[in-house]
Amino acid sequence: MNFRRLFSVGSIICCLLVLQGWFAGQTLGSETPVAGGQQTPVQPAAQQSPAQPSAQAEPNQGVPVLLFEQTTYDFGSVAPGSMNNCEFKFQNKGTGLLKIGDISKTCGCTVFTLEKKDYAPGELGTLKVQYHADNSTGQRMRSLFVTSNDPNKPRTELIIAANIAQRVVFQPERLEYKLRNDKPDVAELTLRSVDDKPFAITKIISSADAVTADFDPNKQEMKIVLQTRIDPQKINAVKINAGRIDISITRTESPLISVPFTILPRFKVDPPAINVLDAIAKQPVQRELWLLNNYGDDFDVNSITSKDGFIKLLGKEKLGNRYKFTVEITPPEASGSARIFTDTLTIDTKDGEKINVACRGFYKRS
Repeated sequence: MNFRRLFSVGSIICCLLVLQGWFAGQTLGSETPVAGGQQTPVQPAAQQSPAQPSAQAEPNQGVPVLLFEQTTYDFGSVAPGSMNNCEFKFQNKGTGLLKIGDISKTCGCTVFTLEKKDYAPGELGTLKVQYHADNSTGQRMRSLFVTSNDPNKPRTELIIAANIAQRVVFQPERLEYKLRNDKPDVAELTLRSVDDKPFAITKIISSADAVTADFDPNKQEMKIVLQTRIDPQKINAVKINAGRIDISITRTESPLISVPFTILPRFKVDPPAINVLDAIAKQPVQRELWLLNNYGDDFDVNSITSKDGFIKLLGKEKLGNRYKFTVEITPPEASGSARIFTDTLTIDTKDGEKINVACRGFYKRS
């Protein structure tokens, strides 16, 4: 009896094990029906491709932290054209590998060097920067932008500041010359050290080689006064009314001083041009003109002429070294769709100088 019972229980267990294996085989070998009655075997899931590296550190790799000792460097006062060097020190304060990416700048006047791009936790680094000051004076501010895999601050701005100032200044800020009867004119120029360091002049050149001055290249001083002279013949040969004097001095940080100069015209017309607004054809209008001698010399006017005949002299009065003219402008008939007319008034002085005054008229819109 007991034997039969044990045999029955064992048979049931064996049947259950066989059924379990059959169902498992059906599941693994099952096929998915598709359109047309064909069966497509179920493919195993595709193996995932490895993750691509990211700019941000994975949690199990630690987190890098980029920390600069300072993000602004002020050079203070620098000389025009000078080369100035500074350093930005930093450290990886995080627990992951710090990777420095691109470093961009706002202008070509800054050049940087960095020994490497990867920094272990706690490792120090230095970004070296060279700033080339331009030749004009004034306050300057330039920026560098450092990118990294620091997840909290992936972009850091570094600022460079400087005040570009001359080490040797000059007065006046612009020289002015008068050309009178082809005689050289003299203008005084003072150079002065502002940092208590003496200097000497080594060379002077100018536009058209027209300006010269005597100097001693072997004498160093805190202040040098030059008597500059201009050659009218050289200026008239190139027909310029402005130029520059370049003075080389014995200062390595600021070796060149550039001084502008102008040629003061002998005469000045006030106003410098005749303008007629809302002009009506054949309806005359009057204007006053003043002719002044900038050199303070006495002069006389020989004649006044109109190029196109639209301007007529009504009155002429001499007052010291200036003239007052009253002129009448008669606008011509408009030509086609033209809305403007022009003419030129020429004032002839008795010593042969001609002064041209432009005249422009704008017709009134109907």
